[in-house]
Amino acid sequence: MTDSSSVKHLVRITNCLQTILDLESQLENLEHGNSLLDEFAVLKSFLEKIDKVDLSEGDVERIEIATANFLRELEGPLSKSRIRKKFERRLQ
Repeated sequence: MTDSSSVKHLVRITNCLQTILDLESQLENLEHGNSLLDEFAVLKSFLEKIDKVDLSEGDVERIEIATANFLRELEGPLSKSRIRKKFERRLQ
């Protein structure tokens, strides 16, 4: 990867993957979060090799859309988890 668009694609994909990986600690608190955490090893491995992958604009857009959908799906469960943790701290 040497041209400007390839570098931009790499940055955008890396941002998506890192955004998901940043949720790892929060997912541990979800009821079914452990099943998602198993997939994080795959994401981490992919992130390490991402600079060797040739990505088209369409590929990048699909990954960005999938990332946005994934984050949207997690909004409810993560907010419930935060509320539950806050409530449990008050009880202690």
